[in-house]
Amino acid sequence: MTGTTASARRIRPLATRDALRPAGIEFVATVFLLIAIVGSGIMAERLSGGNLGLALLANSLATGGALLALILAFGPSSGAHMNPVVTLAAVILDDFPRRKALLYIAAQFAGAVIGVWLAHAMFALPILQLSRHVRSGFGQFLAEIIATIGLLAVIGGCRAHRAPVTGFAVAAYIAGAYWFTASTAFANPAVTIARMLSDSFAGIRPGDAPLFILAQFIGLALALPLLRAMHGESDSR
Repeated sequence: MTGTTASARRIRPLATRDALRPAGIEFVATVFLLIAIVGSGIMAERLSGGNLGLALLANSLATGGALLALILAFGPSSGAHMNPVVTLAAVILDDFPRRKALLYIAAQFAGAVIGVWLAHAMFALPILQLSRHVRSGFGQFLAEIIATIGLLAVIGGCRAHRAPVTGFAVAAYIAGAYWFTASTAFANPAVTIARMLSDSFAGIRPGDAPLFILAQFIGLALALPLLRAMHGESDSR
C-alpha cells in the first residue's frame, strides 16, 4: 500500500506539469492574440483619419494575419485554442481532459487581459480602462451566435485536412466575419471580457459584454449537433 501511495505521489506532480506546460503556452498565445486585436485597432483608429471602414479593414486584416501565425506557431504545442468556447467544444466532442480544460480557460482569460494591458502600454495609453464602445441590440446578439457557430464549424470541418489548413481557414473566417457580422465576430468569451478593458476601437462597453458571452455559449450549444454530424461523417470515411 505504501509503495502504491508513493507511486501515485510521483505520478500526480508529473501529470500536473504535463497539463501546466500547454496551459502556459495557451496563455502566451492568447496574450499575443489580444495584442494583435487591440493593438491593430488602436493603430488603425489613429491612422485612418476618422474613416471607420478603413479602420475596420486594417483591424480585420491584422487580426486575421496574426491569428494565422499564432495557430501555426502554437498549435502543435497547445492546440492554440485561445478561446474557452473552443476548449469546451473539445471537452464535449473530443474527450479533452476536464482538468486540463480548466487550466486552459484560466490561461485564456488571464492571457487576454494581459494582452490588452500590453497593447495599451505599447501605445502609451492608460493601462486600466473601461470601454465606452456601445455594442448592443438584437442584431449584435444574433451576430455573435452566428459568428460562434461558424467558427466552430470551420474548426470542425478542417479535421479531415492536414493541420496547417485549420490555421488558414480560421484566420480567413475571422477576417471575413469582421465584415459580415454586425458584432465584428468576437466569438470568444475571453476576448469579450478583455475588450471591455480597452476604451479603443476594439472595445466593448461592460454592460454589453454579458449578452455577447451568452450568445457565444448559445452558439456553442447550437453548433454541437452540426459538429457531431461532421465528426460522424469524418469517422466513417
